[in-house]
Amino acid sequence: MKAEIIAVGTEILLGEIVNSNAQVVAQLLARLGITAQYQTVVGDNPQRLTQVISAAERRSQIIFLIGGLGPTPDDLTKQTLATHLQVTLAQDPAAVAKLVAWHQQKQQPMPANNLAQADYLAGGEALTNSIGLAVGSYYATDEHFYFILPGPPREFKPMLMEQVQPRLSRLVGHQQVFVSEMARFFGIGESLMAEKLQDLIADQTNPTLATYLKHYEVGVRITAAAPTASAGTALIAPLLATVRQRLAPYYVGLGEDRTLPQEVLDLLRQQGATVTAAESLTGGAFQKMLTDLAGASEVFPGGWVTYANQVKAHLLGIAPTLIAEAGVVSAPVAQAMAERARQILDTDFALGFTGVAGPDELEGQAVGTTFIGLAQRHQPTQVVEFHFAGVRNEIRQRAALSGFKLLYDRLQEH
Repeated sequence: MKAEIIAVGTEILLGEIVNSNAQVVAQLLARLGITAQYQTVVGDNPQRLTQVISAAERRSQIIFLIGGLGPTPDDLTKQTLATHLQVTLAQDPAAVAKLVAWHQQKQQPMPANNLAQADYLAGGEALTNSIGLAVGSYYATDEHFYFILPGPPREFKPMLMEQVQPRLSRLVGHQQVFVSEMARFFGIGESLMAEKLQDLIADQTNPTLATYLKHYEVGVRITAAAPTASAGTALIAPLLATVRQRLAPYYVGLGEDRTLPQEVLDLLRQQGATVTAAESLTGGAFQKMLTDLAGASEVFPGGWVTYANQVKAHLLGIAPTLIAEAGVVSAPVAQAMAERARQILDTDFALGFTGVAGPDELEGQAVGTTFIGLAQRHQPTQVVEFHFAGVRNEIRQRAALSGFKLLYDRLQEH
């Protein structure tokens, strides 16, 4: 059985967004043993979309259409396929109720065109959107099986796994489920990770193991096929334990959609602890990553961006003689920044960041040289020296995340 993936959206053709959804579908198809030989991107044009659908029908039995399910005039995927198949659209009552409730909560009138998000192909099945408002659609004929899914990845991925995967498994005759777990690591390159896991990768059968690089973290996804979800979890557990043991210094948690800052925030909340930061080269990146997360106000009272030396002295009370003698890019200054920040706000933890983001050297220190201080109430201050590669913003991002890793490791000790 062959499948084909059609991504709908002029914004993809213009390069405004990356077609990441097709990759996720392709990985699922590969796990199920379904051949996918073609992927197509087409703009928001009914005539061209119809041509692409017709071409896909000549080559494949399973056809995915991703995107174009919103309420705007250019969201025409369901309408175009319905016209092509000579069927009508029906409204899913649960989706209509969700739309009405959403607008009532916002205390806004609901435009009539919003109801289009509740449409699905009559005679088929509505695919529930657990995150957003636009339902998907599954429709089968004697020769083809059509899956219509939303474009936003945060809506697309849950629908794919919750609604599409079971139906695909039945189509190809699998009497089993697929269970996956993503272990995440920070501070190790993908090539070194692959080397440490080389024998596990070479010997894999069921479960399987694959590595991924995403947002400065490296993930290891372990997937098992089994008769039940609990049986799949049991298959995964020993391999997951081995991977975690081999890469223990770099481990930062489980879950494909989680991040290192989220892990740190959750640990701080669980332990009833607070943190602040004084940042120089990172320019507030650590504090932004933290405050981007809901619940940050419980653990973060505030902090400083002290770029200039005089501001370090004025706001944090760091002696100008210390900066003059040790240099602003130094372990003593990172230590003083962390300790003074913690003392001033009386937090449990504080981090101090100083370094050279580039593009030029500073005080004879190479670009990428970074010192991060971690102060803790009633504990000696830790200072770690790093040497990051990359351009300016990459260095800043790596530095901020390395601060999170230092704090993560310390919180794990409690």
